[in-house]
Amino acid sequence: MASTVTTSKDSAATSRPGYGQLLRTRGAWTFLLPGFAARQPFAMLTLSIVLLVQHTTGSYGAAGAVAAVTGVSMALFAPYSGRLADRHGQRAVLVPGVLVHTLSALALTALALGDAPLWALFAAAVPTGASVPQIGPMVRARWGAKLKDSPLMTTAAAFESVTDEFTFVVGPLLATALCTAVDPAAGLVTEAALTLVGGLLFAARRSTQPTVAADGGHARVRHASALRVPGVRVLIVAFLGIGSVFGGMQVSLAAFTESIGEPGLNGVLYGVFAAGNMLSGIACGAIAWKTAPQRRLVVGYAALALTASALWTAQSAPLLAGLGLLVGMCIAPALITGYTLVEDLVPAGARTEAFTWLTGAVALGQAAAVTIAGQLEDRLWGGAGFLVPMGGTVLALATLLALRSRLAPAPRGRTVARGVGHRSPVAVD
Repeated sequence: MASTVTTSKDSAATSRPGYGQLLRTRGAWTFLLPGFAARQPFAMLTLSIVLLVQHTTGSYGAAGAVAAVTGVSMALFAPYSGRLADRHGQRAVLVPGVLVHTLSALALTALALGDAPLWALFAAAVPTGASVPQIGPMVRARWGAKLKDSPLMTTAAAFESVTDEFTFVVGPLLATALCTAVDPAAGLVTEAALTLVGGLLFAARRSTQPTVAADGGHARVRHASALRVPGVRVLIVAFLGIGSVFGGMQVSLAAFTESIGEPGLNGVLYGVFAAGNMLSGIACGAIAWKTAPQRRLVVGYAALALTASALWTAQSAPLLAGLGLLVGMCIAPALITGYTLVEDLVPAGARTEAFTWLTGAVALGQAAAVTIAGQLEDRLWGGAGFLVPMGGTVLALATLLALRSRLAPAPRGRTVARGVGHRSPVAVD
C-alpha cells in the first residue's frame, strides 16, 4: 500500500511528482496528522492577543504592541530552538517548550483580564513568544529526512505551505468566533490548550524525527549556523516582507470591520486572504516547474508587492475581500519557493535551524507590522494600517532584486558557505 522513499526516487524520472505520490511516502501520516494539530494554535496566537488586549484596554496600539513583543520574542528564540532540535532531537526541545508556552499564555490571559499595567503584559508576552513550538520547520525537516534529494521535495514544500495556510483559514475564524461569541479570553485559552495537546502528540512520534548524529571530529562544521549561508540571509529579508503582510492584515482587518460595524467579518475576510494563499499553494505543488526557483521567487514577489500596494485603497468589504484574495494568492508561491531554496542552499544538519530563521523572520515582520499598523489605525484613518504591507513588500522586493545572485546554490559537492558543510554529488534532472 505505502510507497517508500526509494520508490519515489526511482519513479521520479518517469512520472511527475505529485501529492498522491508524496502522501504515499512510508510513515508520512504518522507525523502529518499530529503536526497539523500542533501547528493550529500558531494561527490563533497573534489575533487572540490582539482581540483580548484591545477589549481590555480599548486601544489597538496597545494590543498591537503586546502582540509585537510576542512576535519579536519568537523571532529571536526560534532559530536557537531550531539549532537545539538539530543537535539534540525535536522531542528534547518540544516537550519543555509546550509546557512553558501553555503556562505563559495562561498567565498573559490572567493579567489582561485583571487590568494589569502594560509592562506586565509585555513581561508575560516574552516567554509566550519565546516558547512557541516550531512545528512547521520540524515537519519540513522530517520531510527532508524522508525524501532527502528526491524531486518530491518541491511538492513537499508546496504541501506544507498549503497546510500552513489551511491553518490560517481555520485559526483566525476560530479565534474570532471564540473571542466575540464566547469570551474575549477564550481564543488565547484555547490556543494554549491546543498547543499543549498537539505539541505533546507530535513529540511522541519519535521514529520520524531526523536522526541526530553523534559529535565527532567534524562537529564544528556540521553545527555551524545556517545564518552563515548568504542566500539564507536574503530569504530572511524576503520573509520579513511576507510577515509585514500578515501583521498588517490582521490589525487592519480587525479595525476596518469594527469601523463598519461588522466585527464578525474580521475572521471571514482574513479567511478569504488565507484561502487565496492555500489555493495558489495547491497549484504550485501540482505544477512541474521548469523555471529556476530564484527567478520564480523574484517574479512572485513582484506580484505580491503590486497587489499589497492596492490594499489601502479598498473602501468596502467586498472590494477588500477581492484584494485580500489576490494578495493571498501571491504569498504562497514566494513562501514555497523560499522553503524549496533552503533544500539547495543549506546542508541537512542545519535545515531545521534555517527553516526556523525563515519562520522567525515572518514572525518578526508580523510583529513590526502589528505595532506600526496599530499606531496608524489609532492615529490616522480606518484602513491606514494597510500601508504597512505595501511598504514591507516593496522594501523586501528591492533587496531581493539587488541580492538575487546570492540565491544561486553552490555546485553539488562543493563546500557551502564558509564551512557550514558540504553535500554529496547527486543526479540532477
